[in-house]
Amino acid sequence: MTAPKVAYVINSLEGGGAALPVPAILGVLRGCGAEVRVLALTRRDARALPAMEAAGLDIRIREGGEADHLAAARWLTQELREWNATHMWTSLSRATILGLLLAPKLSIPVISWQHNAFLKPWNTRLMRLLQKRAALWVADSRSVADLTAKRLKVPPDRLETWPIYAADPTMPQARPWQLGETLRLGSLGRLNPAKGYDILIEALALLQAEGFTPPVPFEVAIAGDGAQSKQLSAMARSAGIEALHFTGYTADPRAFLARLHLYLQPSRREGFCIAGHEALTASLPVIASRVGELAFSIRPGINGWLTEPEEVRGLAAALRDALSDPHRLADYGRAAHVQILEDYSQTRFEQTGRAIWDRVA
Repeated sequence: MTAPKVAYVINSLEGGGAALPVPAILGVLRGCGAEVRVLALTRRDARALPAMEAAGLDIRIREGGEADHLAAARWLTQELREWNATHMWTSLSRATILGLLLAPKLSIPVISWQHNAFLKPWNTRLMRLLQKRAALWVADSRSVADLTAKRLKVPPDRLETWPIYAADPTMPQARPWQLGETLRLGSLGRLNPAKGYDILIEALALLQAEGFTPPVPFEVAIAGDGAQSKQLSAMARSAGIEALHFTGYTADPRAFLARLHLYLQPSRREGFCIAGHEALTASLPVIASRVGELAFSIRPGINGWLTEPEEVRGLAAALRDALSDPHRLADYGRAAHVQILEDYSQTRFEQTGRAIWDRVA
């Protein structure tokens, strides 16, 4: 019997939350006996490429842009036909829309991921019109499953949830804060409005204006790059916040997390949010907005703090509470580590993926 061939179509090889889990996802499908091939519609920063290559994945990258949709559709059609793909699994809006548009012509089933907590209005309308063409929709988290059902009108019998994170028990662990040390806070993320770093700056400025003086010195490092880089740096300078540093993109996020004592995720919106869950895995307590899967994984008073998105005073209150008693951060971090290894184990990740593949295959 010929093995099924799954073409995993993704917008780009940009190092974001949709591309980085691809080796683990396709590892499950390979374990189920499927051949897999990654078809990237464009390269972008290619930060997800090394991990895919290290996993031995077969990758095809289209040398095109982000707006040449007709050319992308022709390329995708040719790649699928030449490889004799039996299934198409799409990730992110452009790949999903193209996949659903081509589905009748190619006569192969389409499985479509939903990762985003935010979709452009035009993309939402298109996917809602085309949603019946997908054999199955797969949400990367409970929150995104709810959004997919509501905004795309996908019925429960064609919607599955597969959290895109498997906690690594060997992940480097953050060392508890010691008396005499500077308390290190940090965040990983692109510098764009969705991540809410302007809200963090406003919260730090509010604490400063209120005259709050923590019992120990602290610093905040944000590792990432993006369109808001100059704007956020200027905003922090204008507010006189000297403890905040923008350190740029890091190629080793695990090492960055291991140096921290407290992780911050002040996002306006999130889907699963891998960075926040990696922080919990690294035994870091987390202050996060009540968005996406973080609303389920953060347990106030046990492993961190939850605030309402865009609520400056709420974030400032959480920071004040955490900074006022740095000794308890280690207890929160240990609880976070235990919980994440249980909730997002490798075994559970594989079992969920295999069950979804059994439906599709």
